[in-house]
This record gives sequence, C-alpha cells and structure tokens, in this order.
Amino acid sequence: MIHLSTSLKYYKREDVQKAIVEHGKDKEVAARFNEQFGKRPDTLSYPNDVLELAKQGATSFHCSEELWTNAMLLVPQMDKKELDKLRKGWDLLLDIDTDAKEESTRLEYSKIAADLIVKELKLHGITAVTVKFSGNKGFHIAVPYEAFPKEVNGKETKELFPEAAKKIALYLKERIKKKLGERILEHEKQDYNAIAQKTGKDKKEFVYQQRVKGGLESESSIEFDAEPFLVIDTVLISSRHMYRMPYSLHEKSGLVSVPVDIGSIMAFDKISASPEKAVVGKHPFMQRAAALEGEARSLFIAAYDFGKTQTVKVEEGEKGSYNTEYEELEGKIPEQYFPPCIRKILGGVSDGRKRALFVLVNFLSCCNYGSSEIESLINGWNRKNKEPLPQLAIATHLNYHKHKSEKVLPPNCSNASYYKELGIECTAECGNCKNPVAEAKQIYRRAMRVAESQKQAKSRKSQPRHSNL
Repeated sequence: MIHLSTSLKYYKREDVQKAIVEHGKDKEVAARFNEQFGKRPDTLSYPNDVLELAKQGATSFHCSEELWTNAMLLVPQMDKKELDKLRKGWDLLLDIDTDAKEESTRLEYSKIAADLIVKELKLHGITAVTVKFSGNKGFHIAVPYEAFPKEVNGKETKELFPEAAKKIALYLKERIKKKLGERILEHEKQDYNAIAQKTGKDKKEFVYQQRVKGGLESESSIEFDAEPFLVIDTVLISSRHMYRMPYSLHEKSGLVSVPVDIGSIMAFDKISASPEKAVVGKHPFMQRAAALEGEARSLFIAAYDFGKTQTVKVEEGEKGSYNTEYEELEGKIPEQYFPPCIRKILGGVSDGRKRALFVLVNFLSCCNYGSSEIESLINGWNRKNKEPLPQLAIATHLNYHKHKSEKVLPPNCSNASYYKELGIECTAECGNCKNPVAEAKQIYRRAMRVAESQKQAKSRKSQPRHSNL
C-alpha cells in the first residue's frame, strides 16, 4: 500500500504527469486507489488531471492495450462487433509473469525472458520494440500498432484483437522456450536443484523428459521447461484489459514502472525504479513515431502459421502428441460427470481466479455447453469465489470466447500452475487421463454403458417366458 504523501510527492512532478498523459492518448485509462480501481471508462486530457486524481488518493494509472476513437463511449458487455467499430487499433503488449519464490530470482529470470523476446522480435525485422519494468517482478514488452500490417488474411488488423495478440504471444513463447531453459540453466550453473529451491517448484514440474543412454540417466538430454514458473501471460490478453502505464507507481513494491534500455535489459537494477531515482525520457516506451508501417508483417505471418500446427506439449512418459482441437462428442456432458478437479474449481477458489476462469470456459466449451449455459455456470462460480472477479472481466472473457471458431482443451492435469497452485490436485478417482475433458468423457461414457446395460437387463426381465411344450 502506498501512502498518500508518497504518491503526491511523486505525481507532483510535471515530467511524470506529462509522460503519463501522452502515453494515454486514444486509450481508456483508469486510476487505481491502492486496492481498487476508479471509474471506467475514463481518460486523461491534461497533465494536471494526474495530480488531481493523486490528491483524491490515486496510487497508479493503467490503460488499455486497445486504441479507441472515443474511449468514453465504452460500456460493459459490448459485443465484438460494437468493440470492433469503436476500436481504431491495438498495441502488442507482452507481460512476462513469474511466480518464483525468491524476489531476486523473479527479477533475474524475467530479465532473461525479456531479453530473449526482444531479440526474437528484432529477428523478425521489428525496429520499434520497447521495454519497461512492470514495477514489481516482471517486464512489459511493446510493439505499437503503427508497425502492424493493415490487413491479415483479408481482414483489417484492428479487428483482430485479442486473437492475433494471443497467437503472437503463444508463438513467441514457443520460439524462446529452448533458449530460455538454456539461459536459466546457465545462470544456475546447470543445477536443477537450485532452480527448484529458488522457484519453490518440484523438479518434476519443469523437467519433462529424461532419455536413457547405456542404462544411465544422461543429464544433457533432460528437457527443461520454465513455463511452470515463468510465462508470457496470454490469459490476460483480452478486450479492455489494462496494463500499468509507464512512470506509474506499483502498489506492492512502491517502485516506478520505468522504461528500460532494450540493449541492456540484463543490467537493469531496481534502484533506477525508485521514485527518487526514476528519470523520465531516458528510454522510450511504445515508440510510435519510430515504427515503420508493416514491419511486423513477418511476425503476424509466422504466428498465424504456427497456430495452424500447434500441438499440446508431450508430457514425461507420453508418446506422440495430440492437437488442441477437441474430438467432438454428441450432446453435452452433464455436471454430475465432471471430474473432481473441475467440481472443486466450480466450488469457488481463493486465488488464481483468472486461471480458473480460463480452465472452466475451455472445459465447458469442449463438453458442448452453449454460450448462455457457460455464462450462467461461470456467474454462479464467480459468486462462490472468496473474492469475485469484476463482472467486466467475466464479460470480456466470455465475449472473446463466444466468437472463437474452434474448441481448445483446458490445460493438462499435470500443469501445476492451473491446478496444484489453485489447491486442486488429482485423486485416485481421476484415473489415468491427462486432461479434464478426457476424464469427463471417460466418466460419462462409462455411466452410459452401465445405464445401457441396466436397461437391457430390465428389458430381458420384462419379456414373457415361452414354453417349449
């Protein structure tokens, strides 16, 4: 929590006020008052607006990834057509998220990931790449809308949010995956146990396959995946989702979300993000004037091509791979046949609400529930949460999902970030299935076979017996 005297002293700076207002041009803006957000929609027109909100207790400022013709016309639960009509563009904002146990580890691992993503974007010919410290434990990497092609596959790019942003994030995550593991291992001097200790994760959660050579385990062949504790957050890429604006304070750390030199990410030190040390304008963020129109075209093409062939990761002990698209069932699976993990999540969660929302919506969709049925179940689930999600967050996620053409499986049961960390663990009742949808299908089909068998037995008993005489 930030004290009023601290925030007022910082936001009185005219250079800070001006930088925040300039960044918020054509964006929806919301002020945060320590634990809660102020009114939405809102905008910032003048530098003094920042100071006036700070006087009222505002501790930080957030803005949308999307650019609007008039942000004040936004209302809750707008459908995709209405949002597309009002949206004039959108920026690519990649949020590196880590939940490693140690604070120093969170920063070091995030720096490695940010450095790799910037280099990958540069390899795709993008010059207008900028980075800022999130203010706490990660980094935000930005590519402005001005660098995008005007159309992709015959559709205006401004209408491709959030699906295009998600495709790009997933593509980049896969592109840096191997190097990320190598860099983290190099940083920890090839010590897997050190990684486990610093992240608070079980080694089995990030070591996915071990090949045996000559009867002995070869450490050089271990496949290492940092995703259980370090990810590009794709769940939060959604319409009207907001990110912390550059030069805004962070409530948990008290630090400033300062832009960072993209050539010196690994040398970043949090000291430069203290309110007393933060320098406005030293490094750019969201460099629109420097962007070359269409320079991100190859990135879009690669991300869309990647999406066509994407498969779910092969877990340790599995053979082959399978597509994220769901094998269609006839009719929906009733709730009484949901696996234990899904039933536990539906009972409400105290933490990880957005991850739980992602799991539930994908699960229900794959179990053939319609949009209205999903909305009803999700709203009921949200009321059971220790702290319900804002209705706007629910509505925007459901609206995005409603317009998706394909069904995608929820994360596998072995993905600790989506189950174990929510207090959801598989039990003996779950059987050997790898995914909640597969388990639901198995439970349902087993029940249908039993019901059919009982029906046939009852039919045989009701038939009259014939005499041979």
